[in-house]
Amino acid sequence: MNTPYPMPNTQPYTPEQVKNFFRQSGIPISNWAKANGYSVNKVYQVLNGQLKGLRGSAHEIAIELGLKVNIDTNYQ
Repeated sequence: MNTPYPMPNTQPYTPEQVKNFFRQSGIPISNWAKANGYSVNKVYQVLNGQLKGLRGSAHEIAIELGLKVNIDTNYQ
């Protein structure tokens, strides 16, 4: 995970908190998306609520950005 947050999150961040982090750190969202192998458009869609992050790459993006808490799904 290449998420740029300084501390682990036990509670999900809001999209506004994530956007503020990028603004304050000077990291363009497009650079983060490319560095993590995601579509720039899809990252913006997740941040703007157009994609809910329920499955697939949108779900991965939401977890990487801290919008969702990563729950271990490795069941035995």
